[in-house]
Amino acid sequence: MKHHPPENAVHRARKLRKRMTEAERALWRILRESFPEQDFRKQVPIRHFIVDFVSHRSKLAIEVDGGQHETTTDLPRTKVIEGEGYRVLRFWNNEVLGNSDGVWTVIDSALRAPHPTPAPPHQGEG
Repeated sequence: MKHHPPENAVHRARKLRKRMTEAERALWRILRESFPEQDFRKQVPIRHFIVDFVSHRSKLAIEVDGGQHETTTDLPRTKVIEGEGYRVLRFWNNEVLGNSDGVWTVIDSALRAPHPTPAPPHQGEG
């Protein structure tokens, strides 16, 4: 069953796209230049959350967290996104800005690894 985001989510996502943080802009540059075939999108509504970056093709969601994020509050968010079939990677702002090679390596590894819950094979009509 497809879950549609709340009515105001698309409007909020558009606003967030225009006000990306420095770390989000840096990661967006990495994703566009290094992984163009994955068709990453920025600020994408998934259920009642807006995810920083998503590749629907690879079912990978990437979050860039600043100081306001806490593991205890982000855990339920991550579980909901994973419940929609996505793997979730999280990076701190300072990781993206200070260790872009390391961030690139983690993303590349995640994209190369098989998805832990692959979609069932397409059933054609026989």
